[in-house]
Amino acid sequence: MAFLELVRTRKSTRKYSARPVPRGAIDRCLEAARLAPSACNSQPWYFIVVDDQKLKDELTGKTFSGIYSMNAFVKDAPVLIAVVTERSNYIARLGGYFKGVQYSLIDIGIACEHLVLQAEEEKLGTCWLGWFDEKAAKRILGLPKDKKIDIIISMGYPEEAAGTDRPRKSLEEIRRFNYREEG
Repeated sequence: MAFLELVRTRKSTRKYSARPVPRGAIDRCLEAARLAPSACNSQPWYFIVVDDQKLKDELTGKTFSGIYSMNAFVKDAPVLIAVVTERSNYIARLGGYFKGVQYSLIDIGIACEHLVLQAEEEKLGTCWLGWFDEKAAKRILGLPKDKKIDIIISMGYPEEAAGTDRPRKSLEEIRRFNYREEG
């Protein structure tokens, strides 16, 4: 698929079929994430793939309940991927300190976008989630307190075709050539 077509067709999926996702497809998605650029090549991430039904039920039951229940649809996704953010290397952290930017978050954003675009290429649906009980997720996955899960991605074959396009600003609204803001 041509890249812009891939980007245009990718939508967040909230209804999944029960069809299992082959680990080969998951690995290709993770390979796309692995190849993502990062500040000073620090690659501040790792991915925990949850495709065991019992563990997934425990994770979704505790992590997406209460105030997080708006994302309870993930219980039907065959796969969840917890994205663990690691510390960037020293040079990236130093540059981030002076710029006031946490480059590791930008880096995992790029890696996760690579992952979900590869999933689209595999005909898999995904939904990128930031609203969940991180403390519960870390406890269930056996992560120490000093680790950070910033994103969980649900993955599976969509139960239905993607919905209509969401409104996007036009190119003219976001593009500036050689722009100098006055004032």
